[in-house]
Amino acid sequence: MSRAAHDQNLHLDDYFPYLLNRAGSRIAEAFSAETRRRGVSLQMWRVLAAVNDRGPLRMGDLSEATSIEGSTLTRLVQQMERKGLVERVRRDADQRVVRVVRTEAGRRIAAELIPLAMDYEARALEGLGAEDVARLKTLLRQVYANMDRQAR
Repeated sequence: MSRAAHDQNLHLDDYFPYLLNRAGSRIAEAFSAETRRRGVSLQMWRVLAAVNDRGPLRMGDLSEATSIEGSTLTRLVQQMERKGLVERVRRDADQRVVRVVRTEAGRRIAAELIPLAMDYEARALEGLGAEDVARLKTLLRQVYANMDRQAR
């Protein structure tokens, strides 16, 4: 089938990028209401979740963990510092290395949001068995890796 003929037969409700975006957008839209009530954006939540999970992170590692572009992340971390949610600290051994750490206020917000995030995940995956969930997550990591290679 030629590309032109294939393009004419695209069914949006069966098109993987659309389905993926649609599901992700619906989850993000719902969960954003929870983050906003706590005075943080969804991107700020991703930073807090990453630092909560992995500990202090260098900006590059934080960008990788959150999929937030470097310059956007720099502005975001500055906003979070002003809100008292994170701090940038330098290690004594190498003053060039800056790591983002959460503050007590950031820890409290993360602790409030983690159970809610887990609840949203459970709702999104309702009706799927444990093996299906594990396989879906593996497949989504593979899709991300495929597109990450494409972007480089």
